[in-house]
Amino acid sequence: MDYVKEYELWLEKVNEADRQELLALDEKEKKESFYTSLEFGTAGMRGILRLGTNGMNDYTVGRATVGLAKYVVSCNKQSEGVVISYDSRIKSAEFARLTACILAAFGVTSYLYDELRPVPLLSFGVRHYKAFAGVMITASHNPKEYNGYKVYGEDGAQLSLEPAAAMLELINKESYFDIPVADFEASCKEGTIKVVGKELDDAYFDAVMPLMDMKVINACADLKIVYTPIHGSGCKPVCRAFELMGLKGVHLLESQRDPDGYFSTVKSPNPENIEALTLAIEKAREINADLVIGTDPDCDRMGVAVRNKQGEYVALTGNQTGCIMLESLLATMKANGSLPQNGAVIKTIVTSELVRAIASAYGAQTVEVLTGFKFIGEKIKQYEETGSNTYLFGFEESYGYLLGTHARDKDGVIASMLLAQTACRLAAEGKTLLDGLEDIYEKYGCYLEKTISFTLSGIEGMQKIKDTMDRLAKQSIESIGEQRVVAMRNYNTKERNEGGKITVMDLPKSNVLYYELENGWACVRPSGTEPKLKVYIGVKGACISCAKKALADAEAALNEIVGL
Repeated sequence: MDYVKEYELWLEKVNEADRQELLALDEKEKKESFYTSLEFGTAGMRGILRLGTNGMNDYTVGRATVGLAKYVVSCNKQSEGVVISYDSRIKSAEFARLTACILAAFGVTSYLYDELRPVPLLSFGVRHYKAFAGVMITASHNPKEYNGYKVYGEDGAQLSLEPAAAMLELINKESYFDIPVADFEASCKEGTIKVVGKELDDAYFDAVMPLMDMKVINACADLKIVYTPIHGSGCKPVCRAFELMGLKGVHLLESQRDPDGYFSTVKSPNPENIEALTLAIEKAREINADLVIGTDPDCDRMGVAVRNKQGEYVALTGNQTGCIMLESLLATMKANGSLPQNGAVIKTIVTSELVRAIASAYGAQTVEVLTGFKFIGEKIKQYEETGSNTYLFGFEESYGYLLGTHARDKDGVIASMLLAQTACRLAAEGKTLLDGLEDIYEKYGCYLEKTISFTLSGIEGMQKIKDTMDRLAKQSIESIGEQRVVAMRNYNTKERNEGGKITVMDLPKSNVLYYELENGWACVRPSGTEPKLKVYIGVKGACISCAKKALADAEAALNEIVGL
């Protein structure tokens, strides 16, 4: 893309206020804003809030929505419509309303939430209304400078590869300007835009409450929990969930309860980082709480900190949290006699192998999919259509979990509910979540994982990520640390190479390199949502110290191999 030519076109076409903002850009800012178009992939698009083709703004949102509208019309699904939700980020509400008005201009019905709602409510809403698509305005756990536009299919999962490609083709034909926008009030009167809220909330809780085991919860309902929505969309639904569960010891962190797109009390609203839970942990110390739960801005991720025997609060990784909940869930189902014979647990390829050990112990199958919760959603759909398996639980290492089939994306609300239930179950036995983790290690072996992220922003960063992946794909790596590489999987070519023997893998193509080790694994892939190269490591040891040593050795070796 000729960024100078594109910049000059925008100067001609935008309104006067935006024109003045563009004129204030220096040369580097112009290039960053216009050297490429914001990528629209299977997870929609996500970028920095700024003017230009490479930013989240009214023009890029408008162009994407025209593509979506034309796709809906081409499928003759205008009346089935599109459900629209948004989180607390800067301009989220405005982008959501703009989306509804553009859809209305094309005769496409939309169901627009009356105020911010989390991802799971959007996914549920698509299924509840039997809508053709959904749009969630969010940048998930990214810093405050970002926003995004995620598109969902009629099953409530993020758009799969084929419709995403069809929509992208339509979007690429569109201009950023002269976009038809219907009047909001008139569209509401006509019924093209339907503002929704309480009915969907009630229906959601009617769907998820039967997933809880109230006998387990009632055994220790006074457990002390500090919950923080970190200024996001989780406050009302998570607090309502805890109330419906009858939990009496929940303390909402008041300083982070209100929506705030600047996330003014945290450096980053990402509950994967314990820093985002700092204020919640301070409150937990003050009241001697048992655990801390935090959800990200769109409430699809959940982070946890647990009080240890020394009174300090220790953060659990996404893998640890998922495995503790999985063990408790399957044990409870087995005790209730509700564990099906054809049960399946779904994990991504970069999620702990401990999942496989736990599922196997309860006679459940472990199914592996590519990174991205949409692939878990696709499997659930497949099971419902074929009856081949019964979905039990799915999660990914990046703090996303789903119990139930009411939604087809990560659900921070149901995750918070399941974690609280798990904590109650253990507390009734005089144990904490950390004790539960120790029991798991004793039963299955010590599994440890780590994710290393290399942030490489801008044009140069994107090229460096590409060059690194290209080099590693050609490189023959015989060992990582003290562990021999048993096989290498290249998901871009769909080939698994074990000692020169090549087999074709069944999963879709993806820019991912995976190394199977003697007692573990490693994986390298570019992030799909951030300017990062991500390196994942997983090891198994006979004891914690053994596993820690193996993990440290593998990390040092991978840092040298990746070379960034």
